[in-house]
Amino acid sequence: MDQPNLSYSRGSQDKTLLAETIGQAFDRTVVRYPEGEALVVRHQHCRYTWRQLAETVDVHARAFMALGMQVGDRLGIWAPNCAQWCISQIASAKLGVILVNINPAYRSSELEYVLKQSGCAWLVCAGSFKTSDYHAMLQALKPDLRAIVSLDPDPPAGFLPWSHLPALAAQVAPEQLHARQAGLHADQPVNIQYTSGTTGFPKGATLSHLNILNNGYMVGQSLGLTAHDRLVIPVPLYHCFGMVMGNLGCITHGTTMIYPNDGFDPLLTLTAVAEERATGLYGVPTMFIALLDHPRLGEFDLSSLRTGIMAGSICPIEVMRRVIGQLHMSEVQIAYGMTETSPVSLQTGADDDLERRVTTVGRTQPQLENKIIDADGNTVPRGETGELCTRGYSVMLGYWNNPEGTRDAVDTEGWMHTGDLATMDEHGYVCIAGRNKDMIIRGGENVYPRELEEFFFTHPAVADVQVIGIPDERYGEEIVAWIKLHPGHVASELELQTWCKGRIAHFKMPRHFKFVDAFSMTVTGKIQKFRMREISIEELQTRPQ
Repeated sequence: MDQPNLSYSRGSQDKTLLAETIGQAFDRTVVRYPEGEALVVRHQHCRYTWRQLAETVDVHARAFMALGMQVGDRLGIWAPNCAQWCISQIASAKLGVILVNINPAYRSSELEYVLKQSGCAWLVCAGSFKTSDYHAMLQALKPDLRAIVSLDPDPPAGFLPWSHLPALAAQVAPEQLHARQAGLHADQPVNIQYTSGTTGFPKGATLSHLNILNNGYMVGQSLGLTAHDRLVIPVPLYHCFGMVMGNLGCITHGTTMIYPNDGFDPLLTLTAVAEERATGLYGVPTMFIALLDHPRLGEFDLSSLRTGIMAGSICPIEVMRRVIGQLHMSEVQIAYGMTETSPVSLQTGADDDLERRVTTVGRTQPQLENKIIDADGNTVPRGETGELCTRGYSVMLGYWNNPEGTRDAVDTEGWMHTGDLATMDEHGYVCIAGRNKDMIIRGGENVYPRELEEFFFTHPAVADVQVIGIPDERYGEEIVAWIKLHPGHVASELELQTWCKGRIAHFKMPRHFKFVDAFSMTVTGKIQKFRMREISIEELQTRPQ
């Protein structure tokens, strides 16, 4: 379906879209594979067949109804990977309640913004995760919520324990849940995921059942998933990678979902693959590097693996060779996308050669279109660089309560402007050439400099700041903050790093600081971030270790 001379590609039309809700797709899988293993959560020592998972989901959906949740209401979830995350995802979808994903690394200011901007009325939260005390942050914040459901078995006063939900479910008859579910349709919003905004404020990409159910389905189709497959999901569920490509990809194919831990741990991931006889594994390149470099790698029988997805950033060729050789993932695929496109719009195939899997992000997914345009909006010839745009079922409904942001991102013809610079070859394979946004991808996490810059402006000693990304062997990119201090003020690298802790997510914290009197600028006064990047790379290479 490609246009041979222009950078336009239309994916296969052979695969029909699923015209149903997430709840309907889930129930259909339960009927087909009732005794098949649906969910394995190793760190919680729990396993569910599809029938058992369905029973648990319906009980909690009825409990949510008892709490007063109506169609279109927003339910936040602030927790690392766990069984309750998956249960909440499906239960809320069955009710037409919009699940708001909250990054487990968020601190109080980020949490407050997301809860208010989305209009969350309820929140499911963990008690704590890593260095974050969720209960303490919420007690200090006092958000305007109707109820906070805590996953902690013994939460402080004011929190409703998750364990109390089954008793609440008794107030709602199963028939009431079925009636609610029957009144939903696939085009309704079901999920809000926040993306760091270039203007400094995160934007809530609003996604429908049709958007994310079909994207998970199409990704799974490309991987050849079946009810005999077992997929290890060490990537976070709050992100599209986990909840869409992972959970929904499995739900639409009857594939077993396996969570090795609440957060990524290379040893626990390897253990899960070996002991569960997994056939698939997801991760960003930094995760795969950590697995390959683990000193105990040779102890594990990983021969059951055949496929998986590597996404988040370009994979070095040596890493891909090792993934295929040492991890036995001969059919591993590369995927590209963005939250606003549910997320995947381009994907390599199982039979693509090694070079295409490391130099491109594949071809256009089924039922989607991609084109590459110049500054005037014209589609460029094949091989020329321009901005990548995507159109089709996966494009978000819009940014939540942000019509201006939506208009800036999605044009009147329905094209999502990604902000990424790309080229398309004669066979329709796309290479990402760079970003015309200044986004930094650190370890698979998107970091927008503008958001960080506005954060540093709140420090009393900082007069001006510029944030840039530099190459990093482990994380793909690392963050450098150039700081200009107010006259008469002093601040050290250690002081600023300490100040950041507890205020912003750990992955947004700059690794390096450079204190300057002025920034690199053009004669017209424009900041030259490319020059600052060159200087930072040069100085850090010569800095004593």
